[in-house]
Amino acid sequence: MPPVEIVQLLVSPAHRFEGRPGDGLTELPPEDLVKSAEVRSGLGIVGDRYFNHPAHRNASITLMAVERLPQQGPGEAGLLRTRRNVLLRGVDIDAYIGSTVFIDCGTGPADLEVRSAARPCAWMDTTLGPGAQRALRGGGGVRCRPLTDGILTVGPAVFGVREAPET
Repeated sequence: MPPVEIVQLLVSPAHRFEGRPGDGLTELPPEDLVKSAEVRSGLGIVGDRYFNHPAHRNASITLMAVERLPQQGPGEAGLLRTRRNVLLRGVDIDAYIGSTVFIDCGTGPADLEVRSAARPCAWMDTTLGPGAQRALRGGGGVRCRPLTDGILTVGPAVFGVREAPET
């Protein structure tokens, strides 16, 4: 199993971007970046705005590869600017749509069903810089349904595939 790193975790109790992208960016609360997050099977991340929401149970956790983030201008591009929950280094998570994967931070694996692409929206051009929405097509992360309880923590982790899609 390849080692990966969880670079950032975001647990946001409120909707992050309001209005239209052309209206500009509101203040992004840095306290939403956390060192650990509790994953609950079928429900999502405890404390996140999508936790236990029926409309989001199949996509309650979003993962993204840091290698896919466009780096433009000052400041670090990260979860505060993308509306994703888990920023990974060392795995092209977009390649695993249709798979069941796990991430183990040392306390036992959290199994995730990788359901669909997290398509970038027009906000990406506002939050990350002009052209970011287009640059992230096919690499904007994935939406997952948690299959087991677990704890994710910033730092090294093990990533693996439980079940790959049939081809």
